[in-house]
Amino acid sequence: MNYQADKNRYDNGMQYVRCGRSGILLPKVSLGMWHNFGSVDPYERSREIVRYAFDHGVTHLDLANNYGPAYGSAEETLGRLMDDDFRPYRDELFISTKAGYDMWPGPYGNWGSRKYLMASVNQSLRRMHLDYVDLFYSHRYDPATPMEETLQAMVDIVRAGKALYVGISNWPLEPLRFAIDYLRSHDTPLLIYQGKLNMLDRAPVNEGILQLCDDAGVGFIAFSPLAQGLLTNRYLEGIPDNSRMSKGKFLRPEMLDDALLRQLRQWNAEAEAQGMTLAERALRWILQQSGVTSVLVGASSTRQLEQNLQCVYEK
Repeated sequence: MNYQADKNRYDNGMQYVRCGRSGILLPKVSLGMWHNFGSVDPYERSREIVRYAFDHGVTHLDLANNYGPAYGSAEETLGRLMDDDFRPYRDELFISTKAGYDMWPGPYGNWGSRKYLMASVNQSLRRMHLDYVDLFYSHRYDPATPMEETLQAMVDIVRAGKALYVGISNWPLEPLRFAIDYLRSHDTPLLIYQGKLNMLDRAPVNEGILQLCDDAGVGFIAFSPLAQGLLTNRYLEGIPDNSRMSKGKFLRPEMLDDALLRQLRQWNAEAEAQGMTLAERALRWILQQSGVTSVLVGASSTRQLEQNLQCVYEK
């Protein structure tokens, strides 16, 4: 059965925010495809989640070349979704991808060289069955490659029509400042910065990155908003079986010490007093920060996505 998007998708409560000083409006909640959309995940579940997102006004899908697992397979999932469901809606979608981390063997499949970025964007477009992406990111700062080389490659990717906008992720403050100036002077202004921001990790605020973006008219999108699940009700009574922390994947058991547990329980009590879950409060906290455009949420089910979307609805 052919997919027909919900005709009320822009009237379901999603709110859109201007991305810096640009013409782009992004949904307050964007769908991150880091986990749950790879070749190890059931395609029909991924399809259900993306359909649900779009039907509720989530127009921005965020990927990277090595998202999966396996590497590249999240982009392949999106390519299949484009063919099966979303080709008629391409102009309503804002699709981003990135390059900068390990992707293929050898000296040319990592970091920030022109060769890597050019090869990667071409591979990404083939996997996603797209002619262009809306946004292409440098996924991390490369201290060994001249910044001019990385940034000029991004300018040229836009000039070649392979991306409409460029973004920066995980760059320190001073290299970010250089990137903003370089890209602006080459008629390809930086659209957005992607950084880790949550109630437990406020580095972009403390380091001045969020303020720099706000001052320069650059948008900001937060990833890891729930601190890999710590800012949910999952760990309030300790470490549950089959959790990321129990497996030592991304979260180490020693992180959940008595002080952190007390803090999480306090935040949870405050959230409940306001009629919210801890996760909803954590997402709302990010969206309340001056200069934040959108927050990236992952989802392993439509139910989880539904819960995360509550952060944009009026109470």
